[in-house]
Amino acid sequence: MRLILSVPVIGWIAKDLLHGDKDNIWYLLVAILSLWAAAVMTWGVPALYLPAVCFVPVMFVILLFITRG
Repeated sequence: MRLILSVPVIGWIAKDLLHGDKDNIWYLLVAILSLWAAAVMTWGVPALYLPAVCFVPVMFVILLFITRG
């Protein structure tokens, strides 16, 4: 955990989420969605579909855990 908190940008966000206000998670989600929207406006359809393609393995693991009970 100390290693993650020592990385400049990611550590600041993680520290703020752990020890800051409870509303900070919503600010982080809005920032991520804004970055995604800016990427879609810049690069078009590939930026829209790439996160969905990246989450396919994650969804397979979730489905595997669900089926195992």
